[in-house]
Amino acid sequence: MIGVGKIKQYSNVLDKPLSRGRQEVSLSAFAFLFSELVQYSQTQVDNIAELERRLEDAGYAVGARVLELLCHREKGNRRETRLLGILSFVHSTVWKVLFGKVADSLEKGTEHEDEYMISEKELLVNRFISIPKDMGAFNCGAFVAGIVRGVLDGAGFPAVVTAHFVPMEGQQRPRTTILIKFAEEVLRRESRLGG
Repeated sequence: MIGVGKIKQYSNVLDKPLSRGRQEVSLSAFAFLFSELVQYSQTQVDNIAELERRLEDAGYAVGARVLELLCHREKGNRRETRLLGILSFVHSTVWKVLFGKVADSLEKGTEHEDEYMISEKELLVNRFISIPKDMGAFNCGAFVAGIVRGVLDGAGFPAVVTAHFVPMEGQQRPRTTILIKFAEEVLRRESRLGG
């Protein structure tokens, strides 16, 4: 029975295939690590805008890596080349991998042609955060905005991405909207491609 059920041995860790592995991270572990990231970043800054920028920068690095991983696993190393394709990819595939579900909504801005919004009723990074009164408008969604910006930049769609609270009638907590404002070059390229 030698050789039956034998597992292939790889001489180098780089030769091993990228397996899907376990796709879940304990919610309590994530909440603890994210809380530590916010607390550490808070000790390094003087105001809320700087804190949100640091969280966005941390998210940007995550987004760049998520794009590489998902393009390899899901798309056979192909990337989106169209604006609506990349927005759909972020709204569905990226969101599902990161948060376990598709985002609540993806909308085009009504006032500006270059603006799109991804809305989430209860964004995971804001779920367990209690904001002190002296930090008023602080939004941990800046981390997710950074992830989205990292994915978009890596795919060749430069944009300014910000997170905002939007009050909802009848709800205690406001929903979080990730506002994506694409660079002019993206819109020019899209119009050349016939979009």
